Amino acid sequence: MAIKNTYFLTRWSIPFAGFVFTLMVGTAYAYSAFINPMGEQFGWTKAQANIPFLVFIFMSAVMTIPAGRLQDKIGPRKTGLLAALLFAVAYSLASLVGSFPYTWWLVVTYGLIGGTAGGIGYACAIPPSRKWLPDFPGLAIALSVTGMGLSAVVWAPLKAKLLIPSYGIEQTFLIIAVITTIGSLFASWLTRNPPLDWVPANFDASKKSINTSKMIIGDATPKQMLKSPVFWYIWPTFTLILFGGFVCLTLILPYGESVVGLPPVKAAFALSIFAVFNGLGRPLAGYLGDRYGVLKVLSVTYLMQTITFFLFPILAVNLPVLYIASAILGWGFAASMALFPNQTSIAFGTKHLGINYGIVYTAFGTGAVASIFGSWLFDTTGSYTPAFIAGGVMAAIGLTLTVILRKKYAFR
Repeated sequence: MAIKNTYFLTRWSIPFAGFVFTLMVGTAYAYSAFINPMGEQFGWTKAQANIPFLVFIFMSAVMTIPAGRLQDKIGPRKTGLLAALLFAVAYSLASLVGSFPYTWWLVVTYGLIGGTAGGIGYACAIPPSRKWLPDFPGLAIALSVTGMGLSAVVWAPLKAKLLIPSYGIEQTFLIIAVITTIGSLFASWLTRNPPLDWVPANFDASKKSINTSKMIIGDATPKQMLKSPVFWYIWPTFTLILFGGFVCLTLILPYGESVVGLPPVKAAFALSIFAVFNGLGRPLAGYLGDRYGVLKVLSVTYLMQTITFFLFPILAVNLPVLYIASAILGWGFAASMALFPNQTSIAFGTKHLGINYGIVYTAFGTGAVASIFGSWLFDTTGSYTPAFIAGGVMAAIGLTLTVILRKKYAFR
């Protein structure tokens, strides 16, 4: 069934809806703006104040599995409405932290309920975009997830410089509740799945397809995907790259201050550079993946990451090199987050993409563990070098698995 290109504007609005969904989810990724104010107001240590965020990361990753299944069954619009409701509940209750000044209160509200909302919202962003734009699959998905990549750039200064100083912690949570609820409702209204068997006008699937006889044919169920050896290359690669990246990401700011000798503002700018490349790099990664092949782009990216991690303690001893290294690591995150959803759809189809990518996305949950692991390595050794070497080893293994996947299963 083909529909004339009168749907062009409508179908390109679907990635925009995904962008809004992930931008709403991404409010949580500027949580660091709360840590110092919470310490001053409630007497919490930085570790205590950070626990709700770690729970959010874990929950948002895990909940993409049931949320993906729900999205596959009832569609992204109804599922998105549930995300909006849970955002309203989570952040509204979190705004009562002044009355319940305990870490567990934010663990339950911000972490558990908010993380559930985040997983559901994220699950609504990718499958509709991939289905509406089979002629630009990587770009469509990348645009959808760019909201989360830019979240730190957008939300961190808004919270740290305007909301928290002007309104305090409690009112800031309430404002976030309003913003995320309205944003998710708008994205839900805007998104939808295409008609069954719909394809764009003049679209020739055989020309755009990068499937080969060695790859999975048809739409794999989650059970079929988990039995496929291809999955056991994709998931560990995604996990290793994200884990290694998170290990080092948490240390860049203190590294800049203590090793490079930068003032806090200039050291923090390294994270801003990372965030910009992570966010704005995603559409570029999607475009390059469509043009040259997902795994070719990832192979080059992971080679760059491996070299950067191993040389970081040696070369990143001045401001320009630190900023360049942060940009490369940001690009690594951008390419991974933009291209693994597309790789999942290439290998396992789009019919069950919601739950299938939800399973793959559990790799992101390692970030909660990785941030602690990186700090533990530094506390144990008194040096930043082991953490960056560990990141390099993980990137090298990820690169190896990516090359094997390309060669053994004829992905490009």
